[in-house]
Amino acid sequence: MSATTRRLTTAQALVRFLSVQYTERDGVRRRLIAGTWGIFGHGNVAGVGQALLEAGEGVMPFHQGRNEQSMVHAAVGYARQLNRLSAQAVTTSIGPGATNLVTGAALATINRLPVLLLPGDYFASHAPDPLLQQLEHPVEADVSVNDTLRPVSRYFDRVTRPEALIPSALQAMRVLADPAETGAVTLALPQDVQAEAYDWPEEFFAERVWYVRRPAPDPVELTAAVEAIRSAERPLIVAGGGVHHSEAEAALKAFAEATGIPVASTQAGKGSLRHDHPADLGGIGHTGTAVSDDLARTADLVIGVGTRYTDFTTASGTLFQNPDVRFLNLNITGFDAHKLAARTLVCDARSGLERLLEELSGHRVSEAYEAEYRAGKERWDEVVRAAYRADDESAVPTQTQVLGALDAAVGDEDVVINAAGSLPGDLHKLWRSRSPRQYHLEYGYSCMGYEIPAGIGVQQAAPGTPVWALVGDGTYLMMPTEIVTAVQEGLPVNIVLLQNHGYASIGGLSEETGGERFGTAYRFRAADGTFTGAPLPVDLAANAASLGMDVLRAKTVRELREALATARASDRPTCVYVETDPAPTAPPAEAWWDVPVAETASREAAVEARERYDRQVAGRRRHL
Repeated sequence: MSATTRRLTTAQALVRFLSVQYTERDGVRRRLIAGTWGIFGHGNVAGVGQALLEAGEGVMPFHQGRNEQSMVHAAVGYARQLNRLSAQAVTTSIGPGATNLVTGAALATINRLPVLLLPGDYFASHAPDPLLQQLEHPVEADVSVNDTLRPVSRYFDRVTRPEALIPSALQAMRVLADPAETGAVTLALPQDVQAEAYDWPEEFFAERVWYVRRPAPDPVELTAAVEAIRSAERPLIVAGGGVHHSEAEAALKAFAEATGIPVASTQAGKGSLRHDHPADLGGIGHTGTAVSDDLARTADLVIGVGTRYTDFTTASGTLFQNPDVRFLNLNITGFDAHKLAARTLVCDARSGLERLLEELSGHRVSEAYEAEYRAGKERWDEVVRAAYRADDESAVPTQTQVLGALDAAVGDEDVVINAAGSLPGDLHKLWRSRSPRQYHLEYGYSCMGYEIPAGIGVQQAAPGTPVWALVGDGTYLMMPTEIVTAVQEGLPVNIVLLQNHGYASIGGLSEETGGERFGTAYRFRAADGTFTGAPLPVDLAANAASLGMDVLRAKTVRELREALATARASDRPTCVYVETDPAPTAPPAEAWWDVPVAETASREAAVEARERYDRQVAGRRRHL
């Protein structure tokens, strides 16, 4: 080896390179790739696996996973907790190990969260062809199963020669560290190339810092934005996940306090203000609060800050009904800023809010408008208290009473994680967020199975933080495997497992859309062949215990409160198992969501559902 090169395999070089990549924002430096999750097979064991072993834990910490999809979820939870400034890598073998990454990659990219994927691939030399688990395409020999990752990755490359890693690795880091482009990044690694040696330039292994920009608003756009806000009588801020990613919570608070403009939040943006701040109206859209949605219907200016405006936020285009409503979108990506034909302010959320506040000095909404939304907030606070209240502590708890008991048990620093089922709607309406990262809802992809591995990622990112993964029985059965990882690593993740014997959320949606809850209950088949028999004798608490968790069974509200307190004080992974009263106690939806209903049907439930659908869809607007 010469003085200017180092002879390593491609995999060894990649691990060394990743170990010296850093991000820096506001003078704080972090490792960009802080660790690597892995499950090994013939496609990566002798390449990346050997490289990780040779490098050692001091160079690249290794985390042993049980399912490839859940490893991505854990890495996403880690990155979100650290505001996208640090990420993790995930390595898999070829074949099913690689394709199991696709769901997690889609989740990461949709939510704009960084994760580096390193799946093994076929031999670049095609020497053994076909090999075990290789997909053969009759007319495209360069296609592999890893190509399924292309549409869900923000950057993709197949590294077919050692030296090709250099530009590809640099591009991968650029995308991961760029707040406007980040998401899943895939470097597919042919297994022969992983093990091939090359003389690498020493410069490749020099420490490299990727500065995370805070772009300021364009002066022309800023002037137009200020004019729009000054002329609005009923402005409303919609806070999205970009507020958290930018660490713009303090700037938003100062802006709301100075201008009196109220703040409603998406699932990703909830917690941008504390729940008890006078300007915080809670969630918006289909799962929003009454006060948020009432103001949204009459708002003449909607100021989106770091939001993607999904159909849940806009109530499928039916929420913003003021004939004169206009939109002003502050977003770090032009793609999102231009949605709903908005005026744009393409910049960092914190920088943009700070500049707007300077330019709006002295401006404030009317006292009547402030009084209106504060009164609405007080009315909704009573709705929350009623949903949480349990007058009979010896009764089986409802789902909202479970949330009320958890609300009483947690501290400001706790993190509550959820992603799918009926819980996201209840949480968006009712949860009282006390700190910026307490409310951790993955609702870009709403992926069942996310919660438990994400809890592990959050625990890795914030050691000592109490973490709660809230799951129903349907979600638990999707992906409980990383419980073993939490036990192995001594990570005291708490699981609150709600048993309601089926898909409660989809059951309700099925009933609303004329599907009569078909195929949504976990029950034996009845004589007519439908799943309407007795509940299945499944003991999920015993399953969690068999995977190594401490399990606390709670049958009443009182027992639930005691179990939650015990779990929070424990230093071991703990599951609080509770069968809930299925009676609906959450407030109904305050806005519509478009799920198309059969246009023709013979069953009465579907006919009636279509009539309701036609009435609702008539209120949809296109904002141009």
